[in-house]
Amino acid sequence: MTKNELKILIGLHRTVNYIDKQSLKIFSKHNLTIGQFGVLEALYHKGNMTIGQVQEKILSSSGTIPLIINNLEKRGYIVKNIDSKDKRKCILQITNLGKQLVEEVYPENEQQIIEVMKCWSDKEQQQLASLLKKFGDEINGKKN
Repeated sequence: MTKNELKILIGLHRTVNYIDKQSLKIFSKHNLTIGQFGVLEALYHKGNMTIGQVQEKILSSSGTIPLIINNLEKRGYIVKNIDSKDKRKCILQITNLGKQLVEEVYPENEQQIIEVMKCWSDKEQQQLASLLKKFGDEINGKKN
């Protein structure tokens, strides 16, 4: 690994860790973890999904997702429904209480992320987004 690759990797880690810490401050006020908010946000914006689909969306490990889902269900933020086509699958659905929570927390977190990224101009943000998409496509085997 050359110095540039190492600098990029360290920079990406530090950036994500910083943003996660800032987001966690917001989520903690609502007794949420990052994973719990991720599940709620995914269901809010994408609609009903299976546990596997949610896990893929929020990039969570298979070991933590059952605990996250059970805790959200206990608090009344989501419900699990058996898939009528495949009884082995559960479909997750956000409740009205869960929607209200996302509508309260999401704008605050979004504003915090926007503030953090103000250090870049709009053009720099577009360039960075493009470079990260290119990198993501490359590592996921998607060629342009």
